[in-house]
Amino acid sequence: MTPPGPLLAFRDVTRRFGAVQALDPVTLTVARGEFVSVIGPSGCGKSTLLRLASSLDHASSGAVETATESIAYVFQDATLMPWRTVRRNVELLGELSGANRGNVRMRAQEALESVGLADFADHLPRQLSGGMRMRASLARALVMEPELFLFDEPFGALDEITRTRLNLQLMDLFVERSFGALFITHSVEESVFLSNRVVVMSARPGRITAEFTVPFAFPRPADLRYTAEFADLAGKVARALEEAS
Repeated sequence: MTPPGPLLAFRDVTRRFGAVQALDPVTLTVARGEFVSVIGPSGCGKSTLLRLASSLDHASSGAVETATESIAYVFQDATLMPWRTVRRNVELLGELSGANRGNVRMRAQEALESVGLADFADHLPRQLSGGMRMRASLARALVMEPELFLFDEPFGALDEITRTRLNLQLMDLFVERSFGALFITHSVEESVFLSNRVVVMSARPGRITAEFTVPFAFPRPADLRYTAEFADLAGKVARALEEAS
């Protein structure tokens, strides 16, 4: 039986760093099989939310609750070890967890196939493009079969064409695996295209100022971005972001 309640919940969470108030009280949940994007100006505390959710940091007040220990964190940089092949990088988290070597290798192969990197398994990271390195990072996280993904602007440094392709690939993985996701981005279009909900945060101290439900059914075609309905919702998110900034 699926446990009740959200996978992730922030309940009146604040975070202060010395004299700097980074987060005002934030209340936010991510349900099982829900993709939630957070968008806001630089320095508003978006990445702080991810660190709190992953227990890399702790709230000054309020509560951060997770209903699973199966959490994957995908960073802005691919953070691949340059001396290990793509396959060995993808296997790394499984190795560190102490899982059976045969099972790790099998799951790594499945993850490489899922992100379209099976033909590059024996390459080194320096032989890959930026987009391919991010796909390898995603595959490494998939090996652990997480219930909750935390994404810290994983596609922010990529060109627009590569970013669009990876958005489609991530969406396909989300539809296939139905994990929960908290996704940080600076892109309004990306947030609307990928998400069930988009949350807008204010400038520091960060607080939630607007929230939008995205009505489009999954899976979403690439040309959804060119429809009037998409443009209307993206415009509303953009206006809310401008007001919050």
